[in-house]
Amino acid sequence: MNNKRLRIYLADDDDDDRVLFCDAIEELGIETSVNTFENGVDLMANLIDKDKGLPDMIFLDLNMPLMNGEECLDDIRSEPALTKIPIIIYSTSLDEKMAEVLQLKGANLYLQKPKSYNQLKESLSRSIDAIYNYIKGGPTLKDFIVKT
Repeated sequence: MNNKRLRIYLADDDDDDRVLFCDAIEELGIETSVNTFENGVDLMANLIDKDKGLPDMIFLDLNMPLMNGEECLDDIRSEPALTKIPIIIYSTSLDEKMAEVLQLKGANLYLQKPKSYNQLKESLSRSIDAIYNYIKGGPTLKDFIVKT
């Protein structure tokens, strides 16, 4: 990729999923820092805090308490300073109609949570590579849904 440490935010209310995500990212060998949030409200509070830097990408679970992923996506895309941050929907469920709605609302990718740890690492690697190449002016994102 590059020498820059990627700043990744993950909003997911499931403790185990957050731990597995962080472990998988660490095993990929990519220079990253991952900040995790249990809900969209905490994520948004961090994003609008001008004293905190912005992430390079956000992984956003759909089903969270307080503020679900779709509401959070809407809020992020309505804030001018946040509109360019790539957002990967990261959810257990996959509803293709909902995926279309989320893409129209500004999500960059939709990653269904894989059933195995190795699939998780592979899917995260593919997602991060796709977003990284897109950010750096590479080809457009071909497939919205990352399948395992």
